[in-house]
Amino acid sequence: MSYTRALALLTSGLLWSATAEPVSAATPASPPLLVSEERVLMGTQVIVKAVGEDRKRLDAAVNAAFDEVSRLERLMSNFMPDTELSRINQQAGVSPVVVSRELLWVIKRSLFFSELSSGAFDISFASVGKLWNFRNGVVPDPDAVKTQLPFVNYRKIRLNDEHSSVFLPTPEMEIGLGGIGKGYAMDRAMAVLNEHGIRNAMVMAGGDTLIRGKNGDDLWRVGLRDPDKAEGILAVLPLEDQAISTSGDYERFFIKDGVRYHHILDTKTGYPAARCRSVTILAPDAITSDALSTAVFVLGPERGLALVERLDDVEAIIFDHNDTIHLSSGLAGLGLGATTTTQRTPQP
Repeated sequence: MSYTRALALLTSGLLWSATAEPVSAATPASPPLLVSEERVLMGTQVIVKAVGEDRKRLDAAVNAAFDEVSRLERLMSNFMPDTELSRINQQAGVSPVVVSRELLWVIKRSLFFSELSSGAFDISFASVGKLWNFRNGVVPDPDAVKTQLPFVNYRKIRLNDEHSSVFLPTPEMEIGLGGIGKGYAMDRAMAVLNEHGIRNAMVMAGGDTLIRGKNGDDLWRVGLRDPDKAEGILAVLPLEDQAISTSGDYERFFIKDGVRYHHILDTKTGYPAARCRSVTILAPDAITSDALSTAVFVLGPERGLALVERLDDVEAIIFDHNDTIHLSSGLAGLGLGATTTTQRTPQP
């Protein structure tokens, strides 16, 4: 699937159907079966769609994919007190915690993206994030943020490969996988579908989507949301064998004293990142697209695009704080000239 074709639909302003129907209007003579289910897991709505010929196999595969996401929630959630991740936080400043090789790998992968983004992505953001209450609209005391900010430092996380352990050296530290966990869960859910013989599927969780194969003879479609409209979709992207993740300031936010606060925190300030409205990343796998959408959001359009341009098979669509659209070079081949940005049409 070429990024040029995807961008052609983006700039044309075609609207997306939330049912992710095929791009083509033509209906095959003998269409394959499409099984689609939704469940609430990992704090969001998870959707699994699988295409095939055998209904029993499809049902079994979809159920197994949901079971895998549920298993990972019980491993990686920092809201459940008995998960491996929660035990790491509970033992901060006390002792290392032996964890599964799987969680150790996810944390290692998180630290890789931290290095790649110069700390814009940092799972120790939770050291400050725990001060915020987006459900009740609570802004933390500035002195508390200032006190906690030095503990947002991924370099302080100590891993021991030999013992498969993780240690946070001070009790003030906390880690959270909210910026990468759902992406990993999408990759694993798709792997389970493949193990059941399913080659054409879509898995979605919040702002993360992973696609493999096609929906019958046609491509799957994913919508690009309008940051200014709760139900607005700016464009449709027809995709195949692609992960796509969006981080936006509209996902979780509150307004207090006329100021809008959203949940994507700048790891340098402890307050919501202010350079972007939304960032969409296209990548080969969902753990990459998930982590990079957060990292680029925090970095802002200039530094974020510079990071994306260094990576193979990764593209970005960025809405900055002025609602200007910035496109990475792989998406800029549609008569936009030498620039990788184009001004978005103002909404009425």
